[in-house]
Amino acid sequence: MSEGKSNGVWVLAEQRLGELQEVSLELVCWGRKLADRLNEELSALLFGDNAAELASDLSRYGADKLYFINDRPLTGYSPEAYTEALATLATEQNPGVILFGATVFGRDLASRLAARLKTGLASDCTALEINDDGRLSAVRPVYGGQLDATVIIPAARPQIATMRPGIIDAKPARRDDKVEIITIEPQPATTRSRTTGFIKADPKTLRLDEAEIIVSGGGGIDSQESFQLLEELAELLGGCVGASRVPVDKGWVPLEKQIGQTGLTAAPKLYLAFGISGSIYHTMGMKDSKVIVVVNNDRNAPFFKLADMSIVGDYRQMAAALIQGLRETPAEQENDREV
Repeated sequence: MSEGKSNGVWVLAEQRLGELQEVSLELVCWGRKLADRLNEELSALLFGDNAAELASDLSRYGADKLYFINDRPLTGYSPEAYTEALATLATEQNPGVILFGATVFGRDLASRLAARLKTGLASDCTALEINDDGRLSAVRPVYGGQLDATVIIPAARPQIATMRPGIIDAKPARRDDKVEIITIEPQPATTRSRTTGFIKADPKTLRLDEAEIIVSGGGGIDSQESFQLLEELAELLGGCVGASRVPVDKGWVPLEKQIGQTGLTAAPKLYLAFGISGSIYHTMGMKDSKVIVVVNNDRNAPFFKLADMSIVGDYRQMAAALIQGLRETPAEQENDREV
């Protein structure tokens, strides 16, 4: 689609089994800033059959309008059918900007929609703004996070971007939870696949850049067996195990678990670091985590400067204490308080 008069900013909200995903609220916050800069409306798009239950949250975080796309005629998630529905709506309404989360769902649809509409796509972005000529300016990391690149789509519309989850703190923008709901009934589409159901992901198999909790170990971990403590702790917390480069080089942890400049970049809600010194090669990969807890027996470890909570001590003792505390039953905790 060529450049012309645009009709607001759109964000694709995600839900899982009736629960609005955190990334959706983050996208609404980003979208609100862009829409205010452009003096245009912010619209959220939502596939599903329970729009009324989720609309109030989207409104409180900044959405002016909700396009509710009834996915029953589409027989569950189908990339081709969802792309067709979004492309048809975008062609009719001509939005200037469409934002997706950099999730499995968002990445899949964003790339398909960009190709279908013959427009550009800025992927895995960490910041967005509107420049002086009204164009979207999207910042994304390149070269393993060593540099930031600014991506601008000069002519084609809509401007599409996927935003990395966890970069912004989602906060309500207004008290009013009223939002205009527009129901879209898409036409059934011919597809090459069909969805038979959904299985909740096991935290052990999640990609680290999608995990909400990560328990990481570094060069201070003395053996592969010691990583079992971290795996046990991660399991109790419902999180994933990560690592710095040293344990990966020793073959204790697979490469896909490495976080840092030469590994993955992640921004979980909670990052627990055990025995990691905190070199820039590692912290470049997790510096945007919302809460960082560092455990190290070296009180001069550089990582402490980045931590929200610093604990000087032996990682085994701390990990074991956390495991014991998490395993205690509510009855046992109540008995301790009575004593």
